[in-house]
Amino acid sequence: MKTLCLISLGCNKNLVDSEVMLGKLSEYKLVDSPSNAGVVIINTCGFIQSAKQESISKILEVAKLKSKDSILVVSGCLSQRYADELKNEIKEIDIITGVGDYNKIDEMIDNLSKKNKIIKSHSTFLIDNEARVITGSNIQCYIKLSEGCNQKCSFCAIPLFKGKLHSRSIESCIREIENLRKKGYQDFSFIAQDSSSYMRDFGKKDALIELINEVEKIEGVRSARILYLYPSSISFELIDKIAESRIFQNYFDMPLQHISDSMLKLMKRGVNKKEHIKLLEKMRSIKDSFIRTTLLLGHPGESQRDFEELCEFVSDFVFDRINVFAFSSEEGTKAYNMENKVDSKTTNKRISAISKIIKAQQKKQFEGYVGKEFYAIIDGISKESEFLFSARDIKWDREIDGEILINENLTNSPLQAGYYEIEVDSLKDGYLFGKAIRKL
Repeated sequence: MKTLCLISLGCNKNLVDSEVMLGKLSEYKLVDSPSNAGVVIINTCGFIQSAKQESISKILEVAKLKSKDSILVVSGCLSQRYADELKNEIKEIDIITGVGDYNKIDEMIDNLSKKNKIIKSHSTFLIDNEARVITGSNIQCYIKLSEGCNQKCSFCAIPLFKGKLHSRSIESCIREIENLRKKGYQDFSFIAQDSSSYMRDFGKKDALIELINEVEKIEGVRSARILYLYPSSISFELIDKIAESRIFQNYFDMPLQHISDSMLKLMKRGVNKKEHIKLLEKMRSIKDSFIRTTLLLGHPGESQRDFEELCEFVSDFVFDRINVFAFSSEEGTKAYNMENKVDSKTTNKRISAISKIIKAQQKKQFEGYVGKEFYAIIDGISKESEFLFSARDIKWDREIDGEILINENLTNSPLQAGYYEIEVDSLKDGYLFGKAIRKL
């Protein structure tokens, strides 16, 4: 029996690529430990310094654990950026492949020669009719809309190793959703580096509106949401379409990175503070809207005044979720050679300060859930305990927006992945607890 251990690092876009590789290697038996696997694949992330360090540490760890005769494959963003370095520095790696050949992983392993490592990926891989092995949920899965990015953010290295925007056709997306529906999946999250620029490489603006119309025609799709809406490419028409949809949740994930006009200009975001506020106010005007964003602190040129302006804005607007990252100086980006660097001590101090604001807001928001009944999705057993089920507000995306721990079942049947009406009973140590009232 051929055995496989696959370790997927980084974002959910990476997870989709890992699921494609699992589909191509479906005849392998999956094992949890690299020491028990004939093939070990590490799908790496190389977006920022901390992600690169995590990926390298995992490769070195697995290199020590794997058996002498097993095959170690390193794929993904890190190996796309640093294939030659990995080949020269870590001799235990047998196959190095980047971001363009996930659907050829079975051929690479079959054709491997110990004397000739495979280094590939000079192309862009777009899913089109590839079978995936979905992980983590029996009801939810991610649909990748495109690869690459045409934005020119000063701090971002993604275009350097993923290239320009390459969108899938709407027909390809719909075909994949229809196939996944046949397998029982009902909840879909659409992802890309820049989802709101989808199909702009084909001269189409607001193609997401067309996609939403087509998805709504698919029988059995019960909920969906779109992640990574870029401020310069999202339109009021798209916001209205999401609000009108009976399937797509009022979920608006728009990474701001900053709010100070001087910083937005330095970051080359293409949108100023006033334009951001117009978009956010439009989103907030939508009933039951859920607004998520990402902030980047410590970019070269960020003054204390810029930071204070950001803190004031975050305090006033109150997002539903915020992720905060420290600036990472990446070779090849415009910010790499910028002057007025912000030292790590100052950056960490700023992250700590704004995190306190966000944490207080999150606590208040969670307190607002207590005593309320609403529609939710149960994904399965919680990682917190085998005795608890993991649920989420139907608007939330899986894992990144949190979970509600279900410890009581008032329905007439055992709990399983699906749609339920739930009631939140309490908030303890940052965790929401609730009960399933009825299956929907």
